[in-house]
Amino acid sequence: MIGLDSNILIRYLVQDDPVQSRKASEVFERLLSEENPGFVSVVAIVETVWVLDRTYGLTKDEIARAIERVLQASVLVIENEQEVFTAMVTFKEGTGSFADALIASLGARAGCSHTLTFDRKALRISGFALP
Repeated sequence: MIGLDSNILIRYLVQDDPVQSRKASEVFERLLSEENPGFVSVVAIVETVWVLDRTYGLTKDEIARAIERVLQASVLVIENEQEVFTAMVTFKEGTGSFADALIASLGARAGCSHTLTFDRKALRISGFALP
């Protein structure tokens, strides 16, 4: 297994840099396989979403489609895949940020009854509460 940083995912998804995008595509198309998959951490997923939003100005639907592509790639192993999927759905529904949705999803998986926050926007997501 080979770990992948967010910049590899971003270049593959966005295809905006002639050199790096080509190299990222080669990673996905030639280097990775189901027998030798790429590992994508939740941190890399969160960074990818942040960059797609802040740097590229993609809409929530466009970002959700990009995350779906990552989740569906047979050559990738996604850390906490189910929680990433749940966060993507919550994010797509517009109830909060992807990072907050992932925090709530990971907390629920860990058995937390809820997650305390001062973030008013995060409170719109099920699983968050004020202290």
